[in-house]
Amino acid sequence: MRLLLPLLLILSCLAMLLPGCEPKEELLTRDPSATLEFSTDTVLFDTVFVQTGSVTKRLWVYNRNARAVRVEQISLANPGSTTYTVTVGGDVGTTARNVTIRGKDSLLVLVKAFIDPSPSETKPFLVEEELRFETNGNDQRVKLVAYGQNAYFHNAQRLCTQTWRSDKPHVIYNSVLVSRGCVLTIEAGTRIYSHAGSAIIVQGTLLVNPVFQPGTTEVKPDDRNIVRFAADRRERFYDEIPGQWQGIQFDSTSSRNNVVRYTELKNAAFGLLVYNPGNVTPHPRVTVENCVIKNISGALLSFASGGQTFEGAGIFSFSGDFDVTNTLFTNCGEYAVRGIGGAFDLDFCTVANYTPRFNRKTASLWFTNEPAVRRVPAPLPLSISVTNSIVWGSVADELFFKNIGTSYQPSIRNSLLRTDEFKSVFGGNSNLLNIYPKFRRAPETPAADKFDFRLDTLSPASNRPLLRPLAPNVQRDLRNNLRSATAPDLGAYERLNP
Repeated sequence: MRLLLPLLLILSCLAMLLPGCEPKEELLTRDPSATLEFSTDTVLFDTVFVQTGSVTKRLWVYNRNARAVRVEQISLANPGSTTYTVTVGGDVGTTARNVTIRGKDSLLVLVKAFIDPSPSETKPFLVEEELRFETNGNDQRVKLVAYGQNAYFHNAQRLCTQTWRSDKPHVIYNSVLVSRGCVLTIEAGTRIYSHAGSAIIVQGTLLVNPVFQPGTTEVKPDDRNIVRFAADRRERFYDEIPGQWQGIQFDSTSSRNNVVRYTELKNAAFGLLVYNPGNVTPHPRVTVENCVIKNISGALLSFASGGQTFEGAGIFSFSGDFDVTNTLFTNCGEYAVRGIGGAFDLDFCTVANYTPRFNRKTASLWFTNEPAVRRVPAPLPLSISVTNSIVWGSVADELFFKNIGTSYQPSIRNSLLRTDEFKSVFGGNSNLLNIYPKFRRAPETPAADKFDFRLDTLSPASNRPLLRPLAPNVQRDLRNNLRSATAPDLGAYERLNP
Protein backbone atom coordinates (compact mmCIF):
# COMPACT_ATOMS: atom_id res chain seq x y z
CA MET A 1 0.00 0.00 0.00
CA ARG A 2 2.93 2.29 0.79
CA LEU A 3 4.26 1.68 -2.77
CA LEU A 4 0.92 2.26 -4.53
CA LEU A 5 0.75 6.01 -4.00
CA PRO A 6 4.27 6.71 -5.39
CA LEU A 7 3.45 4.46 -8.38
CA LEU A 8 0.29 6.39 -9.21
CA LEU A 9 2.23 9.64 -8.95
CA ILE A 10 4.86 8.38 -11.40
CA LEU A 11 2.22 7.19 -13.89
CA SER A 12 0.47 10.55 -13.72
CA CYS A 13 3.69 12.38 -14.56
CA LEU A 14 4.39 10.06 -17.49
CA ALA A 15 0.91 10.65 -18.83
CA MET A 16 1.51 14.39 -18.82
CA LEU A 17 4.59 13.85 -21.03
CA LEU A 18 2.69 11.85 -23.67
CA PRO A 19 1.39 13.66 -26.80
CA GLY A 20 -2.22 14.84 -26.48
CA CYS A 21 -4.94 12.70 -28.14
CA GLU A 22 -8.04 14.69 -29.12
CA PRO A 23 -11.33 12.90 -29.77
CA LYS A 24 -11.81 12.01 -33.42
CA GLU A 25 -14.70 14.39 -33.80
CA GLU A 26 -12.54 17.38 -32.88
CA LEU A 27 -9.93 16.71 -35.58
CA LEU A 28 -10.81 19.43 -38.08
CA THR A 29 -10.09 19.24 -41.78
CA ARG A 30 -9.30 22.40 -43.74
CA ASP A 31 -9.44 20.63 -47.09
CA PRO A 32 -11.56 22.69 -49.54
CA SER A 33 -12.92 19.42 -50.96
CA ALA A 34 -14.58 18.72 -47.62
CA THR A 35 -17.93 20.24 -48.57
CA LEU A 36 -21.35 19.83 -47.02
CA GLU A 37 -24.42 18.03 -48.27
CA PHE A 38 -28.02 19.02 -47.61
CA SER A 39 -31.32 17.21 -47.29
CA THR A 40 -32.72 19.47 -50.02
CA ASP A 41 -31.53 22.25 -52.29
CA THR A 42 -34.71 24.27 -51.69
CA VAL A 43 -36.65 24.72 -48.47
CA LEU A 44 -40.13 25.33 -49.82
CA PHE A 45 -42.84 26.43 -47.42
CA ASP A 46 -45.52 24.72 -49.45
CA THR A 47 -48.40 25.21 -47.04
CA VAL A 48 -50.57 28.23 -47.75
CA PHE A 49 -49.93 29.88 -44.43
CA VAL A 50 -50.63 33.53 -45.04
CA GLN A 51 -53.70 33.34 -42.83
CA THR A 52 -51.63 32.17 -39.84
CA GLY A 53 -48.33 33.95 -40.41
CA SER A 54 -45.50 31.49 -39.85
CA VAL A 55 -44.25 27.97 -40.47
CA THR A 56 -41.03 26.20 -39.43
CA LYS A 57 -39.16 23.73 -41.65
CA ARG A 58 -36.20 21.43 -40.98
CA LEU A 59 -32.99 21.42 -42.99
CA TRP A 60 -30.43 18.66 -42.35
CA VAL A 61 -26.79 19.47 -43.06
CA TYR A 62 -24.52 16.43 -43.55
CA ASN A 63 -20.77 16.13 -43.12
CA ARG A 64 -19.81 13.01 -45.09
CA ASN A 65 -16.11 13.43 -44.28
CA ALA A 66 -14.21 11.32 -41.75
CA ARG A 67 -13.01 14.42 -39.91
CA ALA A 68 -14.97 17.27 -38.44
CA VAL A 69 -15.56 20.47 -40.37
CA ARG A 70 -16.08 23.93 -39.01
CA VAL A 71 -18.72 26.04 -40.69
CA GLU A 72 -17.35 29.54 -40.28
CA GLN A 73 -20.71 31.14 -40.91
CA ILE A 74 -24.34 30.20 -41.53
CA SER A 75 -26.25 33.27 -42.65
CA LEU A 76 -29.02 34.64 -44.81
CA ALA A 77 -27.82 36.15 -48.07
CA ASN A 78 -29.92 39.17 -47.12
CA PRO A 79 -29.21 39.63 -43.41
CA GLY A 80 -31.85 42.34 -43.19
CA SER A 81 -34.61 39.88 -44.11
CA THR A 82 -37.76 40.13 -42.02
CA THR A 83 -39.23 36.97 -43.53
CA TYR A 84 -36.78 34.26 -42.41
CA THR A 85 -34.93 33.31 -39.23
CA VAL A 86 -32.73 30.28 -38.52
CA THR A 87 -32.18 28.29 -35.34
CA VAL A 88 -28.80 26.55 -34.89
CA GLY A 89 -28.00 24.83 -31.58
CA GLY A 90 -30.87 26.60 -29.86
CA ASP A 91 -29.76 30.09 -30.94
CA VAL A 92 -32.29 32.03 -33.03
CA GLY A 93 -31.27 34.74 -35.50
CA THR A 94 -30.10 35.35 -39.04
CA THR A 95 -26.45 34.31 -38.51
CA ALA A 96 -24.54 31.55 -36.69
CA ARG A 97 -20.72 31.37 -36.57
CA ASN A 98 -18.08 28.69 -36.01
CA VAL A 99 -20.40 25.72 -35.94
CA THR A 100 -18.55 22.37 -35.81
CA ILE A 101 -20.07 19.26 -37.41
CA ARG A 102 -18.33 16.06 -36.36
CA GLY A 103 -17.11 13.55 -38.91
CA LYS A 104 -19.88 11.41 -40.42
CA ASP A 105 -22.43 13.47 -38.50
CA SER A 106 -25.16 15.98 -39.26
CA LEU A 107 -26.56 19.30 -38.08
CA LEU A 108 -30.22 20.25 -37.81
CA VAL A 109 -31.08 23.80 -38.87
CA LEU A 110 -34.58 25.07 -38.22
CA VAL A 111 -35.80 27.69 -40.70
CA LYS A 112 -38.80 29.79 -39.86
CA ALA A 113 -40.72 31.94 -42.32
CA PHE A 114 -43.08 34.69 -41.27
CA ILE A 115 -45.45 36.38 -43.71
CA ASP A 116 -47.68 39.23 -42.62
CA PRO A 117 -51.15 37.70 -42.96
CA SER A 118 -52.80 41.02 -43.82
CA PRO A 119 -53.88 41.01 -47.49
CA SER A 120 -51.87 43.12 -49.93
CA GLU A 121 -51.88 43.09 -53.73
CA THR A 122 -48.36 44.56 -53.77
CA LYS A 123 -46.67 41.72 -51.92
CA PRO A 124 -44.76 39.17 -54.03
CA PHE A 125 -46.33 35.77 -54.49
CA LEU A 126 -43.04 34.04 -53.74
CA VAL A 127 -40.56 35.43 -51.20
CA GLU A 128 -37.12 34.09 -52.02
CA GLU A 129 -33.94 34.05 -49.96
CA GLU A 130 -30.75 31.97 -49.73
CA LEU A 131 -29.14 30.36 -46.69
CA ARG A 132 -25.33 30.48 -47.01
CA PHE A 133 -22.87 27.98 -45.53
CA GLU A 134 -19.21 29.10 -45.59
CA THR A 135 -16.86 26.17 -45.00
CA ASN A 136 -13.15 25.84 -45.86
CA GLY A 137 -13.40 28.59 -48.43
CA ASN A 138 -16.58 27.15 -49.99
CA ASP A 139 -19.78 29.16 -50.27
CA GLN A 140 -22.72 26.73 -50.49
CA ARG A 141 -26.31 27.88 -50.64
CA VAL A 142 -29.79 26.51 -50.07
CA LYS A 143 -32.80 28.34 -51.50
CA LEU A 144 -35.62 29.44 -49.22
CA VAL A 145 -38.99 29.97 -50.87
CA ALA A 146 -42.20 31.00 -49.12
CA TYR A 147 -45.60 32.10 -50.31
CA GLY A 148 -46.30 35.80 -49.86
CA GLN A 149 -49.95 35.95 -50.89
CA ASN A 150 -52.89 33.66 -50.60
CA ALA A 151 -53.21 31.91 -53.97
CA TYR A 152 -53.41 28.53 -55.66
CA PHE A 153 -49.81 27.32 -55.96
CA HIS A 154 -48.77 24.76 -58.57
CA ASN A 155 -45.29 23.37 -57.94
CA ALA A 156 -44.07 21.05 -60.71
CA GLN A 157 -47.57 19.58 -60.94
CA ARG A 158 -48.79 17.04 -63.48
CA LEU A 159 -52.38 18.06 -64.15
CA CYS A 160 -55.32 16.10 -65.46
CA THR A 161 -58.79 17.32 -66.29
CA GLN A 162 -59.62 20.26 -64.03
CA THR A 163 -60.74 23.89 -64.02
CA TRP A 164 -58.68 26.76 -62.66
CA ARG A 165 -61.03 29.11 -60.85
CA SER A 166 -60.76 32.88 -60.76
CA ASP A 167 -61.40 33.46 -57.05
CA LYS A 168 -57.65 33.53 -56.24
CA PRO A 169 -54.53 33.96 -58.37
CA HIS A 170 -52.68 30.88 -59.61
CA VAL A 171 -48.89 30.81 -59.18
CA ILE A 172 -46.70 28.37 -61.14
CA TYR A 173 -43.37 27.28 -59.69
CA ASN A 174 -41.12 24.80 -61.53
CA SER A 175 -43.64 24.56 -64.41
CA VAL A 176 -46.80 22.48 -64.82
CA LEU A 177 -47.71 19.76 -67.30
CA VAL A 178 -51.20 19.04 -68.68
CA SER A 179 -51.11 15.29 -69.26
CA ARG A 180 -52.19 13.51 -72.44
CA GLY A 181 -55.90 13.04 -72.76
CA CYS A 182 -56.56 15.68 -70.08
CA VAL A 183 -58.15 19.11 -70.38
CA LEU A 184 -57.14 22.18 -68.38
CA THR A 185 -59.89 24.80 -68.47
CA ILE A 186 -59.13 28.32 -67.26
CA GLU A 187 -62.28 30.26 -66.48
CA ALA A 188 -62.93 33.94 -67.24
CA GLY A 189 -61.02 36.45 -65.13
CA THR A 190 -58.36 34.05 -63.88
CA ARG A 191 -54.89 35.46 -63.19
CA ILE A 192 -51.88 33.19 -63.72
CA TYR A 193 -48.41 34.20 -62.55
CA SER A 194 -45.33 32.15 -63.42
CA HIS A 195 -42.02 32.10 -61.59
CA ALA A 196 -38.77 32.62 -63.47
CA GLY A 197 -38.03 29.70 -65.79
CA SER A 198 -41.50 28.20 -65.45
CA ALA A 199 -43.78 27.20 -68.31
CA ILE A 200 -47.16 25.61 -68.98
CA ILE A 201 -46.56 22.46 -71.03
CA VAL A 202 -49.65 21.02 -72.72
CA GLN A 203 -49.71 17.40 -73.85
CA GLY A 204 -53.49 17.34 -73.67
CA THR A 205 -55.80 20.29 -74.32
CA LEU A 206 -55.80 23.85 -72.99
CA LEU A 207 -59.04 25.86 -73.01
CA VAL A 208 -58.54 29.46 -71.89
CA ASN A 209 -61.72 31.48 -71.35
CA PRO A 210 -63.77 29.12 -73.54
CA VAL A 211 -67.32 30.18 -72.55
CA PHE A 212 -67.14 33.93 -71.88
CA GLN A 213 -69.67 35.75 -74.08
CA PRO A 214 -69.66 39.55 -73.70
CA GLY A 215 -72.82 40.06 -75.74
CA THR A 216 -72.85 43.64 -77.04
CA THR A 217 -70.77 45.10 -74.18
CA GLU A 218 -67.34 46.58 -74.95
CA VAL A 219 -64.48 44.58 -73.41
CA LYS A 220 -61.97 47.20 -72.28
CA PRO A 221 -58.33 46.34 -71.46
CA ASP A 222 -59.05 46.32 -67.71
CA ASP A 223 -62.14 44.11 -68.02
CA ARG A 224 -62.29 41.64 -65.14
CA ASN A 225 -63.26 38.77 -67.50
CA ILE A 226 -59.94 38.80 -69.37
CA VAL A 227 -57.60 35.94 -68.43
CA ARG A 228 -54.11 37.26 -67.68
CA PHE A 229 -50.80 35.42 -67.89
CA ALA A 230 -47.76 37.25 -66.50
CA ALA A 231 -44.63 36.82 -64.39
CA ASP A 232 -44.81 36.65 -60.61
CA ARG A 233 -42.67 39.72 -59.89
CA ARG A 234 -45.03 42.27 -58.38
CA GLU A 235 -42.81 45.35 -58.34
CA ARG A 236 -43.88 48.09 -60.73
CA PHE A 237 -40.44 48.06 -62.40
CA TYR A 238 -41.12 44.56 -63.77
CA ASP A 239 -44.59 45.28 -65.10
CA GLU A 240 -43.53 45.56 -68.76
CA ILE A 241 -40.21 43.63 -68.76
CA PRO A 242 -40.08 40.74 -71.31
CA GLY A 243 -38.60 37.30 -70.76
CA GLN A 244 -39.48 36.78 -67.08
CA TRP A 245 -41.05 33.33 -67.58
CA GLN A 246 -41.11 30.79 -70.38
CA GLY A 247 -44.60 30.73 -71.92
CA ILE A 248 -47.15 28.10 -73.02
CA GLN A 249 -45.85 25.10 -74.98
CA PHE A 250 -48.01 22.59 -76.88
CA ASP A 251 -46.72 19.05 -77.39
CA SER A 252 -46.12 17.64 -80.85
CA THR A 253 -47.90 14.30 -80.65
CA SER A 254 -50.97 14.64 -78.48
CA SER A 255 -52.06 18.26 -77.99
CA ARG A 256 -55.29 18.97 -79.87
CA ASN A 257 -58.15 21.49 -80.08
CA ASN A 258 -56.54 24.21 -77.97
CA VAL A 259 -58.38 27.51 -77.59
CA VAL A 260 -57.09 30.79 -76.14
CA ARG A 261 -59.73 33.58 -75.96
CA TYR A 262 -59.97 37.02 -74.35
CA THR A 263 -56.51 36.69 -72.90
CA GLU A 264 -53.55 38.95 -72.15
CA LEU A 265 -50.22 37.11 -72.27
CA LYS A 266 -47.15 39.15 -71.45
CA ASN A 267 -43.56 39.29 -70.15
CA ALA A 268 -42.56 35.81 -71.40
CA ALA A 269 -39.67 34.39 -73.44
CA PHE A 270 -42.22 33.04 -75.91
CA GLY A 271 -45.99 33.36 -75.93
CA LEU A 272 -47.64 30.33 -77.55
CA LEU A 273 -45.30 27.61 -78.84
CA VAL A 274 -46.05 24.46 -80.82
CA TYR A 275 -43.01 22.20 -80.78
CA ASN A 276 -43.40 19.63 -83.54
CA PRO A 277 -40.00 19.58 -85.31
CA GLY A 278 -40.61 16.08 -86.63
CA ASN A 279 -43.70 17.27 -88.57
CA VAL A 280 -45.91 14.67 -86.86
CA THR A 281 -49.41 14.70 -88.31
CA PRO A 282 -52.05 15.71 -87.56
CA HIS A 283 -50.44 18.94 -86.39
CA PRO A 284 -51.28 20.41 -83.00
CA ARG A 285 -53.74 23.25 -83.55
CA VAL A 286 -54.31 26.41 -81.50
CA THR A 287 -57.18 28.86 -81.99
CA VAL A 288 -56.39 32.38 -80.73
CA GLU A 289 -59.21 34.93 -80.46
CA ASN A 290 -59.36 38.46 -79.02
CA CYS A 291 -55.96 38.35 -77.35
CA VAL A 292 -53.08 40.70 -76.57
CA ILE A 293 -49.59 39.19 -76.76
CA LYS A 294 -46.90 41.63 -75.66
CA ASN A 295 -43.51 42.05 -74.01
CA ILE A 296 -42.04 38.86 -75.43
CA SER A 297 -38.32 38.18 -75.76
CA GLY A 298 -35.97 35.27 -75.23
CA ALA A 299 -32.51 34.14 -76.27
CA LEU A 300 -30.87 30.70 -76.34
CA LEU A 301 -34.20 28.95 -75.83
CA SER A 302 -34.17 25.16 -76.12
CA PHE A 303 -37.21 22.90 -76.24
CA ALA A 304 -37.61 19.24 -75.30
CA SER A 305 -33.85 18.63 -75.23
CA GLY A 306 -33.69 19.23 -78.96
CA GLY A 307 -30.10 20.40 -78.79
CA GLN A 308 -30.79 23.61 -80.71
CA THR A 309 -31.36 27.11 -79.43
CA PHE A 310 -33.81 29.70 -80.71
CA GLU A 311 -34.99 33.22 -80.02
CA GLY A 312 -38.40 34.09 -78.66
CA ALA A 313 -41.64 34.94 -80.47
CA GLY A 314 -45.20 35.88 -79.60
CA ILE A 315 -46.36 32.83 -81.55
CA PHE A 316 -43.65 30.29 -82.35
CA SER A 317 -44.48 27.18 -84.31
CA PHE A 318 -42.55 24.15 -85.46
CA SER A 319 -45.07 22.48 -87.79
CA GLY A 320 -48.08 23.59 -85.82
CA ASP A 321 -51.31 25.22 -87.00
CA PHE A 322 -52.60 28.56 -85.72
CA ASP A 323 -55.87 30.35 -86.43
CA VAL A 324 -55.52 33.90 -85.08
CA THR A 325 -58.22 36.61 -85.11
CA ASN A 326 -58.68 39.98 -83.41
CA THR A 327 -55.25 39.82 -81.79
CA LEU A 328 -52.63 42.48 -81.03
CA PHE A 329 -48.88 41.73 -81.05
CA THR A 330 -46.54 44.37 -79.65
CA ASN A 331 -43.11 44.70 -78.04
CA CYS A 332 -41.92 41.31 -79.28
CA GLY A 333 -38.15 41.65 -79.13
CA GLU A 334 -37.38 39.14 -81.86
CA TYR A 335 -40.53 37.99 -83.69
CA ALA A 336 -44.28 38.50 -83.38
CA VAL A 337 -45.00 35.29 -85.32
CA ARG A 338 -42.32 32.80 -86.36
CA GLY A 339 -43.23 29.71 -88.36
CA ILE A 340 -41.04 26.76 -89.32
CA GLY A 341 -43.54 24.79 -91.35
CA GLY A 342 -47.22 24.62 -90.42
CA ALA A 343 -50.37 26.55 -91.25
CA PHE A 344 -51.09 30.14 -90.21
CA ASP A 345 -54.30 32.09 -90.72
CA LEU A 346 -54.27 35.66 -89.39
CA ASP A 347 -57.45 37.71 -89.85
CA PHE A 348 -58.06 41.20 -88.45
CA CYS A 349 -54.82 41.22 -86.46
CA THR A 350 -52.60 44.18 -85.56
CA VAL A 351 -48.85 43.71 -85.43
CA ALA A 352 -47.56 46.99 -83.97
CA ASN A 353 -44.14 45.70 -83.10
CA TYR A 354 -42.32 48.55 -81.47
CA THR A 355 -39.56 47.43 -79.13
CA PRO A 356 -38.40 50.42 -77.07
CA ARG A 357 -36.02 48.29 -74.95
CA PHE A 358 -34.51 46.41 -77.90
CA ASN A 359 -32.65 47.20 -81.08
CA ARG A 360 -34.60 44.66 -83.11
CA LYS A 361 -33.32 43.67 -86.56
CA THR A 362 -35.60 40.72 -87.33
CA ALA A 363 -38.92 40.87 -89.20
CA SER A 364 -42.08 40.62 -87.11
CA LEU A 365 -43.54 37.88 -89.35
CA TRP A 366 -40.86 35.31 -90.27
CA PHE A 367 -41.51 32.02 -92.08
CA THR A 368 -39.52 29.18 -93.61
CA ASN A 369 -40.22 25.73 -95.03
CA GLU A 370 -36.79 24.40 -94.03
CA PRO A 371 -36.99 21.83 -91.20
CA ALA A 372 -35.33 22.54 -87.87
CA VAL A 373 -33.93 18.99 -87.58
CA ARG A 374 -31.98 16.99 -90.14
CA ARG A 375 -34.01 13.81 -89.97
CA VAL A 376 -37.10 15.51 -91.45
CA PRO A 377 -37.30 15.71 -95.25
CA ALA A 378 -37.43 19.16 -96.79
CA PRO A 379 -39.42 21.12 -97.67
CA LEU A 380 -41.97 21.31 -94.87
CA PRO A 381 -45.62 21.94 -95.69
CA LEU A 382 -46.22 25.65 -95.08
CA SER A 383 -49.43 27.64 -95.55
CA ILE A 384 -49.76 31.36 -94.74
CA SER A 385 -52.84 33.56 -94.95
CA VAL A 386 -52.90 37.17 -93.71
CA THR A 387 -56.13 39.09 -94.32
CA ASN A 388 -57.55 42.43 -93.16
CA SER A 389 -54.53 42.98 -90.93
CA ILE A 390 -51.83 45.54 -90.12
CA VAL A 391 -48.19 44.46 -90.05
CA TRP A 392 -46.13 47.41 -88.87
CA GLY A 393 -43.25 48.17 -86.55
CA SER A 394 -39.84 49.78 -86.11
CA VAL A 395 -38.05 47.72 -88.81
CA ALA A 396 -38.13 48.60 -92.54
CA ASP A 397 -38.98 44.98 -93.45
CA GLU A 398 -41.57 43.49 -91.12
CA LEU A 399 -42.12 40.47 -93.40
CA PHE A 400 -39.66 37.71 -94.22
CA PHE A 401 -40.30 34.53 -96.23
CA LYS A 402 -37.46 32.09 -96.81
CA ASN A 403 -37.69 30.03 -100.02
CA ILE A 404 -40.88 31.79 -101.04
CA GLY A 405 -42.36 30.29 -104.21
CA THR A 406 -40.56 26.94 -103.88
CA SER A 407 -43.38 24.96 -102.33
CA TYR A 408 -45.54 27.68 -100.82
CA GLN A 409 -46.91 31.06 -101.80
CA PRO A 410 -48.30 33.24 -98.97
CA SER A 411 -51.75 34.69 -99.41
CA ILE A 412 -51.74 38.28 -98.11
CA ARG A 413 -54.78 40.36 -99.00
CA ASN A 414 -56.41 43.60 -97.97
CA SER A 415 -53.70 44.37 -95.39
CA LEU A 416 -51.39 47.26 -94.55
CA LEU A 417 -47.78 46.08 -94.68
CA ARG A 418 -44.37 47.52 -93.97
CA THR A 419 -42.01 45.79 -96.40
CA ASP A 420 -39.36 46.70 -98.90
CA GLU A 421 -38.04 43.30 -99.97
CA PHE A 422 -41.48 41.88 -100.80
CA LYS A 423 -43.31 44.94 -102.08
CA SER A 424 -43.34 43.60 -105.63
CA VAL A 425 -44.85 40.32 -104.39
CA PHE A 426 -47.66 41.81 -102.32
CA GLY A 427 -48.32 45.06 -104.17
CA GLY A 428 -51.75 43.89 -105.36
CA ASN A 429 -54.68 42.18 -103.67
CA SER A 430 -55.90 45.47 -102.14
CA ASN A 431 -52.82 45.73 -99.92
CA LEU A 432 -51.41 49.04 -98.71
CA LEU A 433 -47.61 49.15 -98.60
CA ASN A 434 -45.36 51.32 -96.45
CA ILE A 435 -48.04 53.84 -95.47
CA TYR A 436 -48.04 54.72 -91.77
CA PRO A 437 -51.31 53.42 -90.30
CA LYS A 438 -51.74 56.38 -87.90
CA PHE A 439 -52.13 54.70 -84.54
CA ARG A 440 -53.61 56.87 -81.81
CA ARG A 441 -50.43 56.84 -79.73
CA ALA A 442 -47.23 55.19 -80.91
CA PRO A 443 -43.51 56.05 -80.82
CA GLU A 444 -44.06 58.34 -83.83
CA THR A 445 -46.67 60.30 -81.88
CA PRO A 446 -45.24 63.36 -80.09
CA ALA A 447 -45.05 62.94 -76.30
CA ALA A 448 -46.53 59.42 -76.46
CA ASP A 449 -45.76 57.28 -73.44
CA LYS A 450 -48.67 54.86 -73.04
CA PHE A 451 -49.22 53.40 -76.51
CA ASP A 452 -52.68 52.95 -78.02
CA PHE A 453 -52.79 50.97 -81.26
CA ARG A 454 -56.36 51.79 -82.18
CA LEU A 455 -56.58 53.82 -85.38
CA ASP A 456 -56.60 57.60 -85.36
CA THR A 457 -58.80 59.85 -87.49
CA LEU A 458 -58.02 59.69 -91.22
CA SER A 459 -56.03 56.48 -90.90
CA PRO A 460 -55.43 54.90 -94.32
CA ALA A 461 -56.37 51.58 -92.74
CA SER A 462 -59.92 52.73 -92.03
CA ASN A 463 -63.03 51.86 -94.02
CA ARG A 464 -61.48 49.33 -96.37
CA PRO A 465 -63.82 47.48 -98.72
CA LEU A 466 -64.24 43.82 -97.92
CA LEU A 467 -62.99 41.04 -100.16
CA ARG A 468 -65.42 38.59 -98.59
CA PRO A 469 -68.28 38.79 -96.05
CA LEU A 470 -67.31 38.95 -92.40
CA ALA A 471 -67.14 35.56 -90.70
CA PRO A 472 -69.13 35.35 -87.43
CA ASN A 473 -65.96 35.34 -85.26
CA VAL A 474 -64.76 38.70 -86.68
CA GLN A 475 -68.02 40.62 -86.86
CA ARG A 476 -66.82 42.28 -83.64
CA ASP A 477 -63.28 43.51 -82.95
CA LEU A 478 -60.74 42.86 -80.19
CA ARG A 479 -62.76 44.98 -77.75
CA ASN A 480 -66.08 43.48 -78.93
CA ASN A 481 -67.13 46.60 -80.84
CA LEU A 482 -69.26 45.95 -83.91
CA ARG A 483 -67.43 46.19 -87.24
CA SER A 484 -68.82 47.77 -90.37
CA ALA A 485 -70.38 45.01 -92.45
CA THR A 486 -69.21 46.57 -95.73
CA ALA A 487 -66.08 48.67 -95.05
CA PRO A 488 -64.45 47.75 -91.73
CA ASP A 489 -61.08 49.00 -90.50
CA LEU A 490 -57.98 46.85 -90.89
CA GLY A 491 -56.40 45.35 -87.83
CA ALA A 492 -57.73 44.23 -84.49
CA TYR A 493 -59.59 47.48 -83.68
CA GLU A 494 -62.60 49.08 -85.34
CA ARG A 495 -62.45 52.87 -85.09
CA LEU A 496 -65.64 54.15 -83.53
CA ASN A 497 -67.22 57.35 -84.78
CA PRO A 498 -67.45 60.07 -82.10
